[in-house]
Amino acid sequence: MGDTTVTRLEGPEEAVPHPVAEEAGQSALRRLRAPGRPRLWFEILLIAVSYWTYSLIRNAVPEQKAEALRNADWIWRTEHGLGIAVEQSVNHAANSVTWLIIGMNYYYATLHFLVTLGVLVWLFRSHPGRYAATRLALFATTGVALVGYYLYPLAPPRLMNGGDFVDTVQVHHTWGSMASGDLKHMSNQYAAMPSMHIGWSLWCGLTIFALAKVPWVRVLGLLYPAATLVVIVATANHFWLDAVGGVLCLSFGFTVARVWFGALPHALPRLAPVRGTRGALLPTKA
Repeated sequence: MGDTTVTRLEGPEEAVPHPVAEEAGQSALRRLRAPGRPRLWFEILLIAVSYWTYSLIRNAVPEQKAEALRNADWIWRTEHGLGIAVEQSVNHAANSVTWLIIGMNYYYATLHFLVTLGVLVWLFRSHPGRYAATRLALFATTGVALVGYYLYPLAPPRLMNGGDFVDTVQVHHTWGSMASGDLKHMSNQYAAMPSMHIGWSLWCGLTIFALAKVPWVRVLGLLYPAATLVVIVATANHFWLDAVGGVLCLSFGFTVARVWFGALPHALPRLAPVRGTRGALLPTKA
């Protein structure tokens, strides 16, 4: 009998038996999608840069005045057809009460930023595990709104031709509106659709309602977007349908957060996962 020769296969078949690179990529993706503990310096920088970018892009959208006015006329006719064109009545009624409309002007100019930042700070401190998902919903909402500003320029009611709306900031000389004084030259006046006052306030309201423990705070959370809706109409800055656009943008934002994190923000654990000694994520209570 001759010697038996054993031949070993060489080549690609003898390469790594498991797709290590693919698993590493999937592991990195899982880490990105897992809620983590937010870092203060990074969040401050991210929010500042994001808002600067948002303002830059929004104001860089061409002010297509003629098309914006045509779209405003179409919106107004559509609302008449739907029987909801009462913005002018609300605007005139609010303007007849001086202290009320001045308060609304300041509400419009300030709370849009203050309340949103306040909710972000509250999430950062009290719900770090839900912070990233909720922040993503807000950022995605704002991002898709920029597409709306570009594709559908729209004049606010106060700038309509023959609309007989009262520009309450101009009439009462209140401070703080990007649509008044020299500031109006730094802000796109024809980017009214969708209304981010509604998108952001509803984001705040739903977040507070879903996560707050105190009943009256939850009620305030729901009242905030409702009050904002009245204010944007009373000050002639938006139509009702602009608010609908803001709601649709927010729905998109929460959908993005749901797809990325696998759950809506309020359903995630309250505390951020803690990394173990070898980088593993240790479970935490909701």
